[in-house]
Amino acid sequence: MKSDNIGTWLIRFIKGIFIGAGFILPGTSGGTFAVIFGTFEPMVKFFANMKENVRENINFFLPIVISSCLGIFLFSMLLNHFFYIAEVPLIWFFIGMILGSIPALWRQAGKRGRKKRDVVVFVGSLFLAVAFLMWIYHAVEGSFPRNVYTWLMAGGIIGVGTFIPGFSSANILLVLGIYCSKLYGIANFDLTVLIPLIIGATVAVIALSKLVLFALKKARNTFFHAVVGLVVASTILIVPLDYDYLSINGLLCLGAVIIGLFMAKVLSKLENMKN
Repeated sequence: MKSDNIGTWLIRFIKGIFIGAGFILPGTSGGTFAVIFGTFEPMVKFFANMKENVRENINFFLPIVISSCLGIFLFSMLLNHFFYIAEVPLIWFFIGMILGSIPALWRQAGKRGRKKRDVVVFVGSLFLAVAFLMWIYHAVEGSFPRNVYTWLMAGGIIGVGTFIPGFSSANILLVLGIYCSKLYGIANFDLTVLIPLIIGATVAVIALSKLVLFALKKARNTFFHAVVGLVVASTILIVPLDYDYLSINGLLCLGAVIIGLFMAKVLSKLENMKN
């Protein structure tokens, strides 16, 4: 980690807002944006070895943590309002953002070279993820009550999305039928929702950190190509099919995709900025 100044601190702060948004936006994850912005591997090493370089790590991650929390609350409030007004165009905006970020993820996956087996891993993870998410959809859609155990589980799912980029916690919560309730709880600072979410996410992050660090050391290419497969799979499954696209609403969806693609291009440029 290089020496800090106001500029690099501000860059990390901006990145953190979108990392926080990744925990809220369907089709992506905080880990996905962390990969795109080049903060994923430093984050994994930090959580896996929290006793090492404590002061330096706190200085590096403090703006990211603060702005990630800000991003979570800001996007929760925005989506809590707009999800009921324009749900389908909003989902297409998310899809545009993810489609636009896939090239950056693919470059990241092949940063140390790409072999045939890496492509096989990508295709395999894509099909396995589609099958798994479809099974969840048909098996447990909307069956969870709104209680502390549900929010602990939801927090754990969010924590998984921190260290497994492409694992969209928002997608899973949409399938389980508790996504909008989670948005409402966060947007309204409902402690009966917030506290279990934080506890569940923290436990998942601590439990996964060393496992992911091991995977990065021993099978980095395999890990990241599997990540890209997860990203594509989660995006496919949130495409709204039962919708009248042969109307003005279809044009709104097209515009939303274009805006999402543009946003992804802007965000991807941040990948080359200093952390």
